[in-house]
Amino acid sequence: MLTYDVQVWGIRKRPDRAAAYQLRWRVGARPFSKSYKIKAQADGRRSELLTALRNREQFDTETGLPASEVQALNSSTWYTHTCAYAEMKWPGASAKHRASIADALATITPKLVKDKHGAPAPKVLRIALYSWVYRFVLGDDGTLRPRLDVGEPPAEIVAAVDWISRKSVDITDLNTPATVRAALDALTLKQDGTAAAENTVNRKRTVFSNCLRYAVERELLSALPLDKVDWTPPETDDEIDFRFVPGPKLAKALINAVGEQGERGRHLQAFFGCLYYAANRPGEAVSLREDDFALPEEGWGEVLLSASMPRVGSGWTDTGESFDTRGLKKRARKSTRPVPIPPALVRLVREHIKEFGSADDGRLFRAAQGGHLLSKDYGDVWKAARLAALTESEAASPLAEVPYSLRHAGVSLWLESGVSPAEVARRAGHSIAVLFRFYAKAIHGSQERSNQQIERALKAADG
Repeated sequence: MLTYDVQVWGIRKRPDRAAAYQLRWRVGARPFSKSYKIKAQADGRRSELLTALRNREQFDTETGLPASEVQALNSSTWYTHTCAYAEMKWPGASAKHRASIADALATITPKLVKDKHGAPAPKVLRIALYSWVYRFVLGDDGTLRPRLDVGEPPAEIVAAVDWISRKSVDITDLNTPATVRAALDALTLKQDGTAAAENTVNRKRTVFSNCLRYAVERELLSALPLDKVDWTPPETDDEIDFRFVPGPKLAKALINAVGEQGERGRHLQAFFGCLYYAANRPGEAVSLREDDFALPEEGWGEVLLSASMPRVGSGWTDTGESFDTRGLKKRARKSTRPVPIPPALVRLVREHIKEFGSADDGRLFRAAQGGHLLSKDYGDVWKAARLAALTESEAASPLAEVPYSLRHAGVSLWLESGVSPAEVARRAGHSIAVLFRFYAKAIHGSQERSNQQIERALKAADG
């Protein structure tokens, strides 16, 4: 436990002792002492303790030492700490988040070294960190271990890991603003040296911050050092550019164009319909099963979302598959999200089931060979549909550039139709804050119409 309740007393001489000069001090309720043969040694140590007090440094009640000295005693390297952090996060993290942590740490760690003498090629070092050090597997004894310890890495990978383990700075060096700045600046660049996207920088900075917080938790650092650096993360413009979001007429035309792309297009038409009419994320639509739908003969139906299957590398999942089956985004694992679906989507799904049925596990949408639907598979069909539905100039623009544009279009349609933002957020699986950040313009337009309706009602009352 750390405390500011410290008192340092004067030097006491005890002539009958070999180490005659005794320094005494108190941390909290506990007294401490240390004896020296030479008075100058005792005076020097007393000055160190008093300097720590003047610098408003806390003392450890167990050892009696200033926090900085406790850190030095328990010090590990930045590299060693990142390995502990990645291992701690692995069991509870989604596969995508595991890969994100490894990506951020593999960006920062090569920059936090004592010197570059004998450094391996940057690409080799990144592969060593990203694919071997920060990726974990179960060993023969059932414990979680780095892939480096279980697999058989190439010699160049072993050499790269040996180099970074020797050259990595001490964790206490992160108390130095220049070291922290070096790490933060590394986040702003891609591997080719060009500027990284704002969202990428902020995502990696979050991992860096959390890793430092874990160092504080482990008592390797006494405080979060980010506050010591005047470094502002880049501003992100999350608001959707509605110039390139298809309206209802164009969205319908694009979905129809998908159905005209041969058998694969017909198979995926209802998939794209789910992205638009139910504002599903692609990972959510990939996991849909026939039992998730209520499909009446007439009128509105419903789809009950309960899972998402984003595609990640097989090395990051617990199952070894390239898809990570998990709960809905930002929701408890077993939570569900019912979404009413209009007759247009009810018809698309009914026709899909009639023509294509479902996989053995109940999935509606499959890859050409029957496996999990890949983003490349539906992405290629979408590209062909865009070329068929758009003019040449529209196709050359970012208009409906990616399948996710249909989800943006669906949410925008709900807002522009006058559905309350709270209900739109619920159906889309957003928080209210995220909805307002991304769809501010559409929400503002809806509010203008609401204001006009209120004004008309007030005028009618006055009349």
